[in-house]
Amino acid sequence: MPACPMLNRYLIPGRRNQEEAEKPFWISFADLMTALMVMFLLVMNVALISVTDEASKSDEKRMKLQEERTQKIDQLLVRLEEAAARQPGIVVDRNRMMVDFGERARFDTNSSALTREQVLYLNEFVSDMLATVKSTPGGKWLKRIVVEGYADQRGDYLLNLNLSLQRSERVLCALLSPPSGREHMLTNEEKEMVRDYFLVGGYSYNSAKKSLEESRRIELRLEFFGLDEKRPSPGEIPRGEFGTCRI
Repeated sequence: MPACPMLNRYLIPGRRNQEEAEKPFWISFADLMTALMVMFLLVMNVALISVTDEASKSDEKRMKLQEERTQKIDQLLVRLEEAAARQPGIVVDRNRMMVDFGERARFDTNSSALTREQVLYLNEFVSDMLATVKSTPGGKWLKRIVVEGYADQRGDYLLNLNLSLQRSERVLCALLSPPSGREHMLTNEEKEMVRDYFLVGGYSYNSAKKSLEESRRIELRLEFFGLDEKRPSPGEIPRGEFGTCRI
């Protein structure tokens, strides 16, 4: 028996409502992954900006410290030039970071002896130099002062190498030896600074000058700490007595 048209009219809307009710309303898996990817990219972008900003600030801080270090070292060199001007004959070479004594610290052939005038001259300048290092902000960057001795080109290599070393040692002897009637002596504090800062170095054919007389000389080479270096703590190592020279 054919269905009643009136009944079909009421049944069809009910079927449509059932089909609509069964349609999924949850977000699809693809859409969910897309949203998570967007969130991940946003988080990574924020983190990257933060890291880049921190690195930029660190680089700026390091550059500022480097500029400050250079400025203070330059100020120290200016003060050393002023100290050298009070002792005619001394030249501070900024490019080489050297203190050249010129004719005031020349040696005789095959000799490491210093004259009384040279000893007084060295004591006066080194005393002034140490006071400058102690009172100038750039002094904290000074790592060591290397006393470099030189010989001329005559003779064999090892003989001149030993002679150069003896000339360097003679400078330390002049600074640290007990009093012997000299007009100027370093104080105990200055001698301790010499022990902390000064280092003996000897050379033979290296850095020869244009004449034999100029080659027989001593120079002071200045070395400075880098940004990441710190002065080592002496700890409890015994200092010991200065003793006497035996060369």
